[in-house]
Amino acid sequence: MTDVIVVGGGHAGCEAALATSRMGLETILFSLDKNWIASMPCNPSVGGPAKGVVVREIDALGGQMGKTADATALQFKMLNTTKGPGVRSLRVQSDKIAYKKYMQSVLEKQQNLTVKEAVVEKILVVNGKVKGVQLENGEEVFCKCLILTTGTYMSSKVMVSDHITYEGPDHQKTTKNLSQSLRDNGFRTFRLKTGTPARIQTASIDFSQAQLEPGNDEAEAFSYETERIAQIKQQIPCYLIYTQPLTHKIIKENLQRSSMYSGVVEGVGPRYCPSIEDKIVRFADKERHQIFLEPESLSLDTTYVQGFSTSMPYDVQDQMLRSLPGFKNCVIEKYAYAIEYDAIDPLQLKPTLETKIVENLFTAGQINGTSGYEEAAGQGLIAGINAAAKIKGLKQLILRRDEAYIGVMIDDLVTKGTKEPYRLLTSRAEYRLLLRHDNADQRLTDYGYYYGLIKPERYAKFKNKLVQLQQLKQVLQENKVTVDDELSQYLLSKGYKESKGTLNCYELVKRPNVESKYILKLIGQEADERIARQLDIEIKYEGYIAKARREAINLIRTEKQQLPADLDYNEIEHLSLEAKQKLNLVKPLTIGQASRISGVNPADIITIQIYLKQEKKQ
Repeated sequence: MTDVIVVGGGHAGCEAALATSRMGLETILFSLDKNWIASMPCNPSVGGPAKGVVVREIDALGGQMGKTADATALQFKMLNTTKGPGVRSLRVQSDKIAYKKYMQSVLEKQQNLTVKEAVVEKILVVNGKVKGVQLENGEEVFCKCLILTTGTYMSSKVMVSDHITYEGPDHQKTTKNLSQSLRDNGFRTFRLKTGTPARIQTASIDFSQAQLEPGNDEAEAFSYETERIAQIKQQIPCYLIYTQPLTHKIIKENLQRSSMYSGVVEGVGPRYCPSIEDKIVRFADKERHQIFLEPESLSLDTTYVQGFSTSMPYDVQDQMLRSLPGFKNCVIEKYAYAIEYDAIDPLQLKPTLETKIVENLFTAGQINGTSGYEEAAGQGLIAGINAAAKIKGLKQLILRRDEAYIGVMIDDLVTKGTKEPYRLLTSRAEYRLLLRHDNADQRLTDYGYYYGLIKPERYAKFKNKLVQLQQLKQVLQENKVTVDDELSQYLLSKGYKESKGTLNCYELVKRPNVESKYILKLIGQEADERIARQLDIEIKYEGYIAKARREAINLIRTEKQQLPADLDYNEIEHLSLEAKQKLNLVKPLTIGQASRISGVNPADIITIQIYLKQEKKQ
């Protein structure tokens, strides 16, 4: 018997398997095809709004995605730099071939981890506890904990118009019987749909008709252990084009030939990443839609047509693509398609990502109803940590909404559920000013160290950074500068009127556009670039951050109020009928979680608290 089995070698499976094996547990990772582990079947990128912060959080906890993304990036771009720090996020254009090979190499070299190629057909359950899996050849493999990270491969079918093929992405196998095995054990499943656009031979595109979208001049990184990103001398560019009136005309005339509009699709598609035909229908008032042209790999002559996913037949796709600027003579390497697959209702999960129905069974990624590589990787890491923690008798990791975007995502899933592919957005996080790109290490490194995923040397550097931040703040608070010609010119260049006299350094840095690095230099202090940028944020937004922290204290207070796992809400008088139904379905762990359930109002929460006080007195 092995300690942990992970089923699926996507981004969730990689993080889960690395977490459990790095925590010292013997782990087997089952993949349908070893060569497709860590593949990017859709967009060749990592990060983006909210998602980029998730990658930082994964790294702060000791995960792998950030390091791999840093090492295999074609272009780095910090998004929303003109906006507040709460919405800034890094995105890299990835080399999809290099990324896959890099991650596969990490897995191969990892101690305690064995990667095997097999189709898992069934979960083995005895007395409500998972015991292992049964493979397609009938072999049974036993484990203490099982983590399912099946992605879009569970009973999947690929659709192009009315043509259906029962397979996974890129003509891969699909697990035909696994979702039925879950249903046989009491799980509710539902169908979801996603899609991918065509890939075009890069040499066949006329980029002179497109707008250049370069990366950032300043080097950035996801991982705190990436000491320095060697500036790419010539970052591979992306480009922007727009759909044309002819594009819209072709789509409207052929709408019923799309899988979605012909009745072939059963599942619900992603709201925030719809097909191009869905955009044309839903946003009929829009004259054009953005299309980004993104390189897939240095080893491939292919361009990903971001924002142009479709399930139209090939002849219509030909017309649609050739209507785009620069695509008159395009050569299509691979046509677009839609894919439908099984997922489980995430309301059947605990916040640890262990299922409520079968003990020691964890799920992560698209099987839980999410979309995106980053969301999957974040869940995989948490599932891996908690599976290992359960075996080792350690405290389970449940991240609060004020601690991490990963915490926001998991809380949304297990408390509210989802009927469509869930995507993380900055707007989902009520404490986003606390969940910034720059401070992921301050929020989560202690957890990573506790679980053994952060090495002592890295932890020591992290602690030293905290000391430096505090010392530099104190230096700024305690020092003043006299406004000489140099400082006066600097302030004028930042939009301030001519100043005279003596100014406090800390108050100076509070001003918009004034940089702590420059002010520190005036008083003979040096600061690392990353630390200086973080000082700027913490000092300039000090009041807003303090207010957000005060608001978060109320959340922490409600999260500490535990609810009995066996509480029957039907027994509580004066609760609304909807509240009883929702509370019995979700079985929240805390008053805080209960308050976030749709249909449970503040009066219901007060009723529950009164009931618990009365029960305690008896």
